[in-house]
Amino acid sequence: MLLAVVRHAESTENATKYSGFYQDPRPWTGRAAHALSRDLVGLTPRGFRQCQWLRTAIEEFVGRDPYVCSSPYRRALDTVELALPGRDTDVTELLCEQHYGDATYMTKRQLFALHPDTERDRQTRKHLWRPPGEGGESLAGGVMRRAVAFVEGLDGAASAVVATTHHTTILALRSVLERRPVTELVEEARVRKTPNAGVLVYERRGGGFRQVDAAEPDW
Repeated sequence: MLLAVVRHAESTENATKYSGFYQDPRPWTGRAAHALSRDLVGLTPRGFRQCQWLRTAIEEFVGRDPYVCSSPYRRALDTVELALPGRDTDVTELLCEQHYGDATYMTKRQLFALHPDTERDRQTRKHLWRPPGEGGESLAGGVMRRAVAFVEGLDGAASAVVATTHHTTILALRSVLERRPVTELVEEARVRKTPNAGVLVYERRGGGFRQVDAAEPDW
């Protein structure tokens, strides 16, 4: 079995993160900010071009007829629609981005002013940090549980699977697939995140997975 883990193509949030979405004070409630992130944030023109690249790259890695899974966030669904047009897609909450609760689109200054008890974990133990408010989940908790459930659900799946998801969820998936501590992956991500439209390819052998390839667009 081949599994291609894909980070969604560049979104408007990625491109204008600090000039548009993060404002101080934030003009939205936490619930409204999360709805904006989940349902409205689409792709940039660069993201559209990345999807054209993905269309060819995915076929080279896993063939023409993979089983397709996606996060329900718009930027992930748009990536699938453009990179794998016309395919039936299993939209699953297991591939959602980390839920940042009331901290969604909140600057660190505002977050720590309103929730000073969260500062230590957010600054030094990011995998344990649980965003305040309804739905907030930590990487080591909620996101990791979803990643484990997704990988376990691959038993008996198709011979080739494409999973389109988000940066933080990819950290959890990598921890499960590569059997590495999530803390190690978080430290690596401080230097370099999985790029937009980046692809990590795993092959199941015996009782585990082994990374066999990776690629990313060169723009």
